[in-house]
Amino acid sequence: MLLRRRKKNTDENIVDISHRLQDSENREAAYNTVIRILLVLIKEFALDIAEIKTDRFYASMDGFSEKFLTQKASKRILSSFNKQKGIISTFIDNQKNYLSEREDELRKIIDLLTRAMVSVDSENDAYHLKIMEQSENMENITRLDDIKKMKSAIEKEVETLRATVRNKQVGEQARIQNLSSQVKTLSQALERAKEESMRDGLTGIYNRRAFDDYLQSLTERNLLDRHDFAVLILDIDDFKAVNDTYGHPVGDRVLLAMADTFSHMVRSDDFLARYGGEEFVMVLPGASRRNAAKKAKQICKTIHKTRYTLDQNDDQPPLALTVSIGATAFKKGDVVATVLERADQALYKAKQAGKNCVMTK
Repeated sequence: MLLRRRKKNTDENIVDISHRLQDSENREAAYNTVIRILLVLIKEFALDIAEIKTDRFYASMDGFSEKFLTQKASKRILSSFNKQKGIISTFIDNQKNYLSEREDELRKIIDLLTRAMVSVDSENDAYHLKIMEQSENMENITRLDDIKKMKSAIEKEVETLRATVRNKQVGEQARIQNLSSQVKTLSQALERAKEESMRDGLTGIYNRRAFDDYLQSLTERNLLDRHDFAVLILDIDDFKAVNDTYGHPVGDRVLLAMADTFSHMVRSDDFLARYGGEEFVMVLPGASRRNAAKKAKQICKTIHKTRYTLDQNDDQPPLALTVSIGATAFKKGDVVATVLERADQALYKAKQAGKNCVMTK
């Protein structure tokens, strides 16, 4: 009887330890999620201002987030956090100082503009009032019948003075409209410059920088609200041979043709970019890995069936090209690096499998 009781107690202890271990793992996962969300919210709170180097702060936060997720040694996590803590604190101080300085400058500008507006309004009112008073006085004089010659001259002067007032008012309105137009033109130019900085110079589609920013925003959104997406990395097979055989101008035309073909095969909410060299990337919001693989196979088939002529007057046979594609989908706990690593590994498998195919991971 005593032996049975001891065995029962031992079994209960094992079950209790197992439950506590599972509970500990669940808490660790919850803490990881909470901390990553807080890191994203800290980035959202930071103002995107070049003067305080917010882009460096973003990069630092992204790096720490990935280290926190992948690092298992507690001492190294604490060491990384202590370093990041100083960076965050310094950035907060810099942002506070920047806002304080801008607030002081804004108050001075508002004060200056207010005094200037009062001065201008006062001067204009006095000017207009004085002119109108003179015109009224002159009109009174013209009512005297015994000075007909003076009447005619004064009437002309009155009309001249009134025209001066009207012209001044029209000129002021024109200057205001001109300034507004210049501000609008500068704003449009700034937007165009920003857009051009996110575009590939050869193909016109988005570039690597735009893709990195977009993928970072998607992974961060998934910490706050689940939004599935898939990533394709597309690589033109044997592209070096095209450049070596036909020259780089033909290689550029191939890249343009590929970008055009890919552009016609994406949905309006899909994201297409040139990843670098002969590699392209697609982000498919809402797509699963299975759906991404299906889309990738359609692309492979389309490229394989298409023939690209070198020149209308050239007797050379048209080019037959193929692409290899690696596909993956976002998983819970992913960061940018882990998503891209899986897609790249899948692409490597496609190349090893003989090219002109799709692999997933």
